[in-house]
Amino acid sequence: MRNTKLILLAATFGLGLGAGAVVMSLASGSAGQTSGKQPSAERKPLYWAAPMDKSYRSDSPGLSPMGMELIPVYADDESEGDDRNLVRINPAVENNIGVRTAIVATSEALPAVETVGTVQIDDDNTSVVDVRTEGWIENMPVKAIGDEVRKGQLLFQIYSRPLVSAQDEYLQATRMGNQNLITATKSRLVSLGMSNRAIESLKESGQSERLLNVYSPRSGIVTQMGAGEGGFVKPGMNVLKIADLRTVWAIADVYEDQVHQVRPGQEVTMRMSGMPGREWKGLVEYIYPTVNARARTVQVRISFDNKDGLLRPDMFVRLRIETSSDVPSADASDKVVIPREALIRTGRTERVILALGDGRYQPAQVVSGREIGDDIEILSGLAAGERIVVSSQFLLDSEASLRGTMLRLTAGQDESASMDMGSSSEMRQEGAPETQPADTAQTRGMVVSVMQAHGMVTIEHAPVEALGWPSMTMAFVTDPALLKDIGKGDNVDITVKAAPDDNGNYVLSDIRKISPARVDAQ
Repeated sequence: MRNTKLILLAATFGLGLGAGAVVMSLASGSAGQTSGKQPSAERKPLYWAAPMDKSYRSDSPGLSPMGMELIPVYADDESEGDDRNLVRINPAVENNIGVRTAIVATSEALPAVETVGTVQIDDDNTSVVDVRTEGWIENMPVKAIGDEVRKGQLLFQIYSRPLVSAQDEYLQATRMGNQNLITATKSRLVSLGMSNRAIESLKESGQSERLLNVYSPRSGIVTQMGAGEGGFVKPGMNVLKIADLRTVWAIADVYEDQVHQVRPGQEVTMRMSGMPGREWKGLVEYIYPTVNARARTVQVRISFDNKDGLLRPDMFVRLRIETSSDVPSADASDKVVIPREALIRTGRTERVILALGDGRYQPAQVVSGREIGDDIEILSGLAAGERIVVSSQFLLDSEASLRGTMLRLTAGQDESASMDMGSSSEMRQEGAPETQPADTAQTRGMVVSVMQAHGMVTIEHAPVEALGWPSMTMAFVTDPALLKDIGKGDNVDITVKAAPDDNGNYVLSDIRKISPARVDAQ
């Protein structure tokens, strides 16, 4: 009996040891799994970079020169496959820089040219009042510019000695009955400005008139006065200018790349800030044949009704010219359009930033067409339904350029354009001549930051003419051994390779510190 108890006790103890071993084994496995994940959770950043300026790098966390929090960059941050050609932005950074997107849409609206101009006098309804003989104005009811006159109204009276003499000669010829002499003297009166009606009145009265009456040829407003009462006038002098303002012109300035859309007869809507809600409708009358060399604009003349007299010469107005559908377009009924501010023009290419979701962005080359209100037509490169960036796209484009991101191309587009992003030619200043870069180029600058262990250095350098670079601050990679004696604030001579490496980084083949004595001497 006692032996049986001992056996049971031993069996129970053995089972306890076995269970303990199993528990210890599971615990050990769990601990092993936990420890296996720990290195991934405690991975160390290679460096910290500014969110929108990858040329600024630091070996410790902090704030960028723009006041934004630096973000860590890890060794495994580079995506595989197609993601290598994408720009990834942290959601917090997206919110900080105000990224807004829009859907590529279609529109059937006709493009309109919106511009500005000034109200001008209609020259077709303007008359100039002058004299054909010299003399003095003795009576002038019109006193000032702006006076309103009616057709046939007396404008002024003029005393002219040659005209009085010509009247006496005509009366003498009439008394003599010499027809040839009558014709000659009458012709002289007409050439001196006397009307046929006044000549008949002279013949009936038989007495020469000391003063000649000058009447208004049209109703309108006096817009110019060349002489006043008592003034001396002579042939060639514009005494008065009268304009009928019941119709006026608006002279619009249209950019030379839009003027081909404008045709005579197109409808124009005119507004002015001084009378909100009021619109005038007019028609394009004439397109001037010359271009303003400074403003790169062409003048367009538009006629407007002004029976209420609210439009006055030299008023500033806003104009909208409704273009007709006869102007060529990608599709007159269904055009792909995007907000005008979403388009990035570099002078050589046009592109937009695609929003692919999950913080991924990619530049895409496009070809733009005509402006349609606040939108712009896209002839190729985009399809309706795609999402693009309409705010902060220039920051994303700059980031893509620094990373060497490839442009997305569609069928028919030049594949060489995909190399525009991140190439040295893209960094040329606008208007700089095209140059073939050398394999390497030399310049000098000052060290902004250096991470010797990672072979990274940021330098504020002088212009590099061989590569077409302006003076700027850039990040470079190089052999860590070359940075052994280089520190922040050092003046250095650098030799940079013309082409970036596979990661889009520019490489220094040599960097040498400049002694203070050499700096002072220069």
